[in-house]
Amino acid sequence: MTNADQKMITIAATQIYRQHIQNISVQEQLQIIALITQHLMANEPLRKPQLRSLLELEGLGAELWQARDAQEYVEQLRREWE
Repeated sequence: MTNADQKMITIAATQIYRQHIQNISVQEQLQIIALITQHLMANEPLRKPQLRSLLELEGLGAELWQARDAQEYVEQLRREWE
């Protein structure tokens, strides 16, 4: 799906909300939410969360630390604690 398609869907959903949902009671809005939730749950089986490894984070943000002296950083933190 392209960005243009996503924008059209967002615009359509916003228009539906403003024209049909925004001005109805909170109770009716909650009923709509319940119907949508039931529909989604029935049509999209719950997936087991994918197990992730902490090692996937290795090297993340390394560029932030390249120009920084580790010892100076630790000393700065210690000064802030005082």
